[in-house]
This record gives sequence, structure tokens and C-alpha cells, in this order.
Amino acid sequence: MDIAERVAAVGAIFGCGDREARLLNALLDYQKLANRTPIAHQGDVSAHCWFVIDGAVRVQAIGIDGRAQQLAQHGPGEMFGAYPGPTLHRADIAAHGVAHLLRGEAATIAALATEHATIGSSMAILLARQLDMAMDRMVARTVFTAAGRVHAQLLQLAGESHRISPAPIVTTIALTANTTRETASRTLAALARRGIIRREQGDLVIASPRMLAEMVY
Repeated sequence: MDIAERVAAVGAIFGCGDREARLLNALLDYQKLANRTPIAHQGDVSAHCWFVIDGAVRVQAIGIDGRAQQLAQHGPGEMFGAYPGPTLHRADIAAHGVAHLLRGEAATIAALATEHATIGSSMAILLARQLDMAMDRMVARTVFTAAGRVHAQLLQLAGESHRISPAPIVTTIALTANTTRETASRTLAALARRGIIRREQGDLVIASPRMLAEMVY
């Protein structure tokens, strides 16, 4: 990725002009990570924050019983890690598919956000958006049925394209939806029989987003 592409990506993520994007870009390192490459481990000291340009990263915690629990998945335009200062990573973070990221020192970026109102406003919007998504996940796990959580997860992963590429494995869906693999498998099979989802060239396509959304309860 050349400098012009990086500056354009930073401008898109932060919603700022060319001048601010170049200031931010100077503080960020570009990383291209292969599928399942570890980014951070639960309990590590975190002094950096990352911004996703393309691809995705998954956040997964290990409980005291040794079981893995997927907490979140961050895609293009989202951030994760420390901000505004160093902290501890609360979970393991790894690339999901090929991930293109920008990494910067949290305290340095926070200082720049203090100096430039546009950058500070963009950081506030990013954090508010991710807090909103975290609240959605909490509500889903508290209120929805197991099948409803699977339906909600499919809609979130597919986004506006209504396509998940590559198609997620059943175990991953189960972990994210906080249910068993068997329940997730039965739910996906039922959706496929009704024609609501289908497999297509290695992707999972949501053929009827409206019907799937109506099944989130």
C-alpha cells in the first residue's frame, strides 16, 4: 500500500481532510497480516491502537473454565486496542482472513486528537459507534433466544452486502452467538432449507435479509 492509498484510507476512517490525514498517517504503521495471525494476547500490556483498513480481526477471551468466548469482530473503519493511554488487553486478538491494519501509539494519537478538533471529533465518533455495537451484543445475549442470536450474528457479519466472505465455520458462529455448535448448526440448516441463506462460491449469501431480520428475537 503506497502513501497516497494510506492517506486516503486514514481520511476515510477519520472523516478528516488531507492535512489531518497526513498528520495521522505519519504516526501509523501499516500491517498486512495473514489469517489467524496473533495481534495481542489476553493479559498483555497494550500501548497501541489499531485501525482496520480491510479484512477483519476477532476478539476472543478464555474463561476460567478454559472455554473460548468470542467477544467481538472488528471490520473496516473500526478501531481496537488502547486509547487514550496504555491498558491491558482483555482478550486475545487475531486476524480473520487477510487483515490490513494501521497501528499507532495510543498516547501519541490522543495528543494529536487534543490539538486538532477534527481528529478529536472523529475519535469520539469511532468510540461511540463501537460502544453502540457492544450494547447491541449485550442485549442480544440477554434477551434473544439462541437461534435469534445466530440470526443476528449472520446479519451483522454480512452487513449491507448481505454476503459473508469466506463463509463462517459453524464453531465460530456458535462462539459469537454464545450457544452450542449443535444449535448453531441446526439453525443454519433450517435457514438453508427455507432458502433464506445459501452457499455461493465459498461465501454465505443471505438471500432474504428481511425474513432473517424478522427472525431475530
